[in-house]
Amino acid sequence: MTRRESEARRARLVLVALLVALALWIVREFLPALAWAVIIAVAIDPLYLRLRRRWNGRIARVLLPAAITLAVALVVLVPLLFAIGQALAEARQIAQGFEWARNNGIAPPAWLDGTAPFARSWWQAHLADPHAPGFVLGRMLDVDVVMHGRLIGSNLMHRAVVFAFTLMTLFFLLRDRDAIVEQCLRASDRVFGPAGERIGRQAINSVRATIDGLVLVGIGEGAVMTIVYSLLGTPHPIMLGTLTAVAATIPFGAAVMFAVAAALQIAMGSPVNAGIIVVSGLIVLAVADHLVRPAIIGGATRLPFLWVLIGILGGAATFGILGLFVGPATMAVLVMLWRDFADGAGQGGEAPSE
Repeated sequence: MTRRESEARRARLVLVALLVALALWIVREFLPALAWAVIIAVAIDPLYLRLRRRWNGRIARVLLPAAITLAVALVVLVPLLFAIGQALAEARQIAQGFEWARNNGIAPPAWLDGTAPFARSWWQAHLADPHAPGFVLGRMLDVDVVMHGRLIGSNLMHRAVVFAFTLMTLFFLLRDRDAIVEQCLRASDRVFGPAGERIGRQAINSVRATIDGLVLVGIGEGAVMTIVYSLLGTPHPIMLGTLTAVAATIPFGAAVMFAVAAALQIAMGSPVNAGIIVVSGLIVLAVADHLVRPAIIGGATRLPFLWVLIGILGGAATFGILGLFVGPATMAVLVMLWRDFADGAGQGGEAPSE
């Protein structure tokens, strides 16, 4: 290669790097939507291939991706709209109750007499007397409620836009699935060589195993806690159990629902039952998030327990819910590359000599 050709190659690489950086900066607001679409497409790809083999044809190339995209939208939107409808139905009553509590205070519950004296004093100073300087509810002004409502509405609108672009991207990924897979295989072969396809398959297996772990473990946690809620007489045990199952897809997310159920028990005057819910919930949470979920994910990817846990928690801390899939996939590929290197199965087929 001559000097001029070398300089031209470096210039092309710099130009490509600049274009990639510019493209990422332009689409930065939609990267989560693109990532979610890829994750969903990877998860449902086996089902999509089976359906496509059954209904093959030019019409199915468009109608089948559209039908699957619509099904994904319904799976997400139907429970969400039901929850929003329930919340709106209760919003008026909650607002009236809050206004009454702000004007009249909340009387100390009877079970508070059996606790430490300072607990009743704190309740009396901050919750019971609306004229006390430290009255908590009196500090919450209507303008604050309106501002928080606007922030929540803006956040919901942003997420709705992201979800819409996710569905749009998912449709095109399914419609052009074969061409995209072929291009990815050729590109990975040029960049990584023979190991490129193995890296891709390991990442795909990790994403699918993570989804299985999240869904199965979430359903299990929700079912167990539904039984606990029912036995202890918690209001709306099935609804709380369903919400617990949804929250359990996030590591330690079910703890929020444990706190809600415990608060309901305290409001009913049953602090002992509240404690039982919290303790039993934490036990279920520890077993599910530290044993069952890593075992499901690690079993499919040959990923050690520690790396599964680090991938899940680290990914969630770095990328949010999206990191639940990115984290384990990254760890799975990294461990696979390390094993190839340690076993001398990397490039060249031999371990480097020292």
